[in-house]
Amino acid sequence: MQRDARKYLHDIAHAADLVLSFTAGKALADYQADAMLRSAVERQLGIIGEALAQLAHLDEPLAAKIGE
Repeated sequence: MQRDARKYLHDIAHAADLVLSFTAGKALADYQADAMLRSAVERQLGIIGEALAQLAHLDEPLAAKIGE
């Protein structure tokens, strides 16, 4: 069953929101010193990358616009 492009867009937006909330008020030094924070951010970035890859299979021009 093929997923709707809107679901991938939702996944991307949700993961990006989580990254923003995880890093709010944090400095680079905080990020570098906190393995759990790094892991959480990296996980969400992976979700964004995977959703973009899947979106590109459904709608390549839309996925390319997001990557601009």
